[in-house]
Amino acid sequence: MPRPRKCRRVGFIPDNQMFYPHLRNAEEIVLSIEEVEAIRLSDLEAMEQETCAISMQVSRGTFQRIINAARQKLADALVNGKTIRIEGGSYEVSGHHGGGHGRCGRFRGGKE
Repeated sequence: MPRPRKCRRVGFIPDNQMFYPHLRNAEEIVLSIEEVEAIRLSDLEAMEQETCAISMQVSRGTFQRIINAARQKLADALVNGKTIRIEGGSYEVSGHHGGGHGRCGRFRGGKE
């Protein structure tokens, strides 16, 4: 039996949850909320990996796996013209108390 996923802390839920190329392709990739948060912290906020991991309350190794997966998906979408959908994951929003029914929320799309 696999170990349960540890909850990842995120600072926001993006307003735009779908991006697509001008010429729509039937294929799409799905970025989880925690993957978007990893991109935001590391690439947009230019934070160090250890600081990002602390912010998301995960180990550095886990953060590295999340950011690598996110960057791979983004590269695939940009190079191959795929739609990017943002949804799901195992996370809680900072300052959001009780959002996970007493534990980590596994929200699907939309805002919380």
